[in-house]
Amino acid sequence: MLQKAIVEDKRDHPSREWIEALRRDYPTEAEFDRMLTRKMLRRMEPSRPGRYSMPELDQALRRFLDAKLQGPYEISDMRWLMGGASKIQLAFTLDWSEAGVAQHQRLVMRMEPEESLNSTSRLREQQIFTFFRDILPVPKVFWLDEDGTWLPQAAIIYEWLPGVSTPSRKERRVAGIGQSFPPELRQKLGPQFLEALVRIHTADYRQGDLSAFQVPAENSTESALLHLNRVLRIWEEDRGFEFPVFDLAVSWLRHNLPVLDRPSILHGDFRAGNFLFDEATGQITAWLDFERGYIGDRHRDLAWTTLSSYGNLAEDGKTFLVSGLVPLDEFLSSYERLSGLSIDPARLKYYRVFNSLQNVLAALASAWRVVRLGKTHQDVLVAMLEGIGHAQADEICCLLEEDF
Repeated sequence: MLQKAIVEDKRDHPSREWIEALRRDYPTEAEFDRMLTRKMLRRMEPSRPGRYSMPELDQALRRFLDAKLQGPYEISDMRWLMGGASKIQLAFTLDWSEAGVAQHQRLVMRMEPEESLNSTSRLREQQIFTFFRDILPVPKVFWLDEDGTWLPQAAIIYEWLPGVSTPSRKERRVAGIGQSFPPELRQKLGPQFLEALVRIHTADYRQGDLSAFQVPAENSTESALLHLNRVLRIWEEDRGFEFPVFDLAVSWLRHNLPVLDRPSILHGDFRAGNFLFDEATGQITAWLDFERGYIGDRHRDLAWTTLSSYGNLAEDGKTFLVSGLVPLDEFLSSYERLSGLSIDPARLKYYRVFNSLQNVLAALASAWRVVRLGKTHQDVLVAMLEGIGHAQADEICCLLEEDF
């Protein structure tokens, strides 16, 4: 499948003219455009290693808190958080006084690396967490450094919530990939998992500040086209070789752009591994990683959640469990019943192809580029994603076989 390598100079060291050409050729949402443009402009600057030391981040965090807090404070128990291929995550405890009242809070700082696998917006993450505070268990956001004014890169600081992302029976796999749960946990987590997706998709986006999000036009293909353009732009920015399967999928997607019937808030990465739960009670304690969220077609989330790579087979060896939790047929029928929203098989197929294409992009272009440039703190994990890219290319071929 792979052709000869593309000349890398313009991608490693882009010019302003080339960046502007990409912006014109692939128009997308304004905030995505801002994030992608920032990524490429930073490639023009002298590079530094993708890893930050604990003392370096401690010093930067103190500069940030000096600007945000009135009076003394104390930072303790600072430590790295495991997981996360695209963001640097640091936990710490903060003691300070606010309006004369002593505050004690366990917090998480979530910051961009030198260059992220996903160029996403901390402002959008802050807005969506705030929007869902009374709808889902999500962390409270305390502070935002939108453009890395005080910290080395853009960052958000929110409350630490308890829970685990996988059962204590450890598996040697990335959290959420081929995830499995014992039957007793499935019975408890499955209904909550489904209900959370319904709450996200049926929430009225007009009832809060989501000003960093673009609302696409109903009864049009605008939403699908904007996000196909986003994928194409990142492919041009990051790829290192020709990949015919990618071109095949793009051609099919262009000729099958779906019409949006109803804009919904999307999580963007709704699956096991992106929620925390209390293993003793089976209660979901936090929904995280909304960084890919946008307002668009609910079928995109549904197709993502039901990807084969995010689930596994039940004990009978036949029944596919969505995210290792709910049988596929039950998941789709219960979603329609609880949400009152229909599922269109044609749109579901479109977004299955689109999601597989996005995974090819992430694994074979963005992950490849950031590892090559030495800009990630998770180089081994990110490089390992290449295998997922080829598996998703095979998924595209299977989905489109009947169409060609």
